[in-house]
Amino acid sequence: MTTRPTLQCDDEATIAGTAAVEGLVEELQAGLDRHDADLYDRRFAENVLWGSPFGATVYGYEPLHDVHARFQARGVGASSRFVIERIVVPAPDVAIAQVRRVAPAQAPELPPAPGGIPNAGSFSEMAMYVLIRKDERWWLAAGQNTPIRKREARHPTEMSTGTESMDVGEQTGDLRPRP
Repeated sequence: MTTRPTLQCDDEATIAGTAAVEGLVEELQAGLDRHDADLYDRRFAENVLWGSPFGATVYGYEPLHDVHARFQARGVGASSRFVIERIVVPAPDVAIAQVRRVAPAQAPELPPAPGGIPNAGSFSEMAMYVLIRKDERWWLAAGQNTPIRKREARHPTEMSTGTESMDVGEQTGDLRPRP
């Protein structure tokens, strides 16, 4: 039998990594609330890796910032709130977090964002963020977003993940949120 390690640092590194994630989430929230892509992307590294909730990938700060600037334009997206679900600090100067972006409970059907992509204010998503400390500053190295589908009832092919469910039987390839 293989013994699996628990990848978690000592208290000092964990406290620093946790504070970094909390700071990132505060800036994401403030940037979203103020429709300010510069603030939203303040901690993103020059070579950030990004995965959208619809399967697109983006490499680099400038292309991602351009996307966020379009999404942050007033009237494009309704505000959401960010909730930290879990933080792991597997090594000094590395923090990995699951962060939920929760759309308003009574989110109206909003017009699509530029390019026909569903408006982010209309659905919630779960993000995986990887932060790295370099030269005493924490940077977002990677982010991957997954839409959270609203489900009416549980189906036998779903696995419980604690607070949500993941459908493991349906392989449609369509990652757009479902009503």
